[in-house]
Amino acid sequence: MQRDGTTESLWQHDTPPYRPVPRNIPHDAADVLIVGGGITGLTTGLLLQRAGKSCIIIESHEIGFGTTGGTTAHLNTILDTPYNQIEKDFGEDNAQLVAQGTREALELIKKNIEELNIDCDYSVQPGFIFSQTDEQNEELDKILESSRKAGLDMDYSTSIPVPIPFEKAVVVQGQAQFHPLKYIVALAKAYEEAGGMLFQGCHFLDYKTGDPVEATTSRGTIKAKKLLFATHMLPGINLLSFRCAPYRSYAIAVTLADGKYPEGLCYDLYDPYHYYRTQENGGEKYLIAGGEDHKTGHEENTEAPFLRLEAYVRKFFQVDKTVYRWSSQYFEPADGLAYIGTMPTGDNKIFVATGFSGNGMTYGTLSAIVISSLITEEKSPYEKLFNPGRIKPVAGFANFVKENADVVKEFVSGRFSVSSIKEVSELARGEARIVKYEGKKIGLYKDEEGALHAVNPVCTHAKCIVSWNSAEHSWDCPCHGGRFTPEGKVLTGPAARDLEKLELEDL
Repeated sequence: MQRDGTTESLWQHDTPPYRPVPRNIPHDAADVLIVGGGITGLTTGLLLQRAGKSCIIIESHEIGFGTTGGTTAHLNTILDTPYNQIEKDFGEDNAQLVAQGTREALELIKKNIEELNIDCDYSVQPGFIFSQTDEQNEELDKILESSRKAGLDMDYSTSIPVPIPFEKAVVVQGQAQFHPLKYIVALAKAYEEAGGMLFQGCHFLDYKTGDPVEATTSRGTIKAKKLLFATHMLPGINLLSFRCAPYRSYAIAVTLADGKYPEGLCYDLYDPYHYYRTQENGGEKYLIAGGEDHKTGHEENTEAPFLRLEAYVRKFFQVDKTVYRWSSQYFEPADGLAYIGTMPTGDNKIFVATGFSGNGMTYGTLSAIVISSLITEEKSPYEKLFNPGRIKPVAGFANFVKENADVVKEFVSGRFSVSSIKEVSELARGEARIVKYEGKKIGLYKDEEGALHAVNPVCTHAKCIVSWNSAEHSWDCPCHGGRFTPEGKVLTGPAARDLEKLELEDL
């Protein structure tokens, strides 16, 4: 399977591409159009098909291409936003509701695995959180107290399964792990067998509300009564653009010389935190370690987080070799909880699921539960808590939308002289950078054959200047997380259009 970058995740190695049933785009309106073929879109599609709704899922690339293929696949009821913070901001009852929802999500994953007989290396695991400073000790005490109040089975532990010094530790029961791509491939197959339609290589471009909603895609117009964006960030400028910050997280899969692979899921309390677990793949065991998160487009050298992560792991583990390394994107919500449900201005026809922090497998599944309930029963016990409508419009928002309705071209001409751009000679093969030419910025990339590619580095979403991600060989937007290939093609939204291609000529 392919991903949205050049690094290879552990999950891609043994998972062949999924081939959906060949179909034509239907003329009749479906009940629901789902944009995005990750765990959120596929789980929702399967639930809705089983409930008697006709669904179409479209994916710009392949299923699992985005975050689902780059997760470290922890299945948690403990979240990046701890329950003491949730209780403080949303109240004790809502903290309990969050815990209930995460348990329900994990139960659905287990149920799907059992009913569909999915071989995806699923196992229930204890989760350990440990502290290493006085300040972290106090935070851990608060986490324990609030997690218990929320309904989690958590207690202090005198040991942790990783060889890292600690002062305090807690253990929470009922966590789990799995192979995410094997899981979603089985979901996709079950979804199609239930009558659902899946179109890969179908790029979403735009939509207009009505009865039905009409979506413009690279394969034509698709009509549906309801539209779900299971893509993290919605295309275009909207309220969620200002309430979800894009982040990159880094992971490595290493073999251990002493064979002492930890049992359980482990997390420290640094910010960003490190996390660990063991995965067996193809008869070989690996320690998966992750961390070194940073805002997308804000790290000048994206090779450095991998080096820092590996160096940190080698301090405590007898690493034999690093076999896989990869990074992935997630969106951090402004108030700590995911945004799941109907868009405030969508006439109850437009649904969204985003702001999952580092808990995408859990929140993606919970989103499917919430949204399928809203569509089939028009209610959910989680509707108010996760409602995207809890966002308050920011000052000047209407004017911002107006100003960004069309991307203003920053270049009068699309032709440039290579010989007059000094930085060209300094580019190595496979390297890219933003350069200045006659007061304008150009994104230059030299491919492995030595050919040059030039793009307008102004993101087509909201006119921010993209940055070069040397680890994943992509142009990344630091504002809202849009990502593009070196040649400017859209990898992941919210941008719907490619970067403007510029023609370079030797004059």
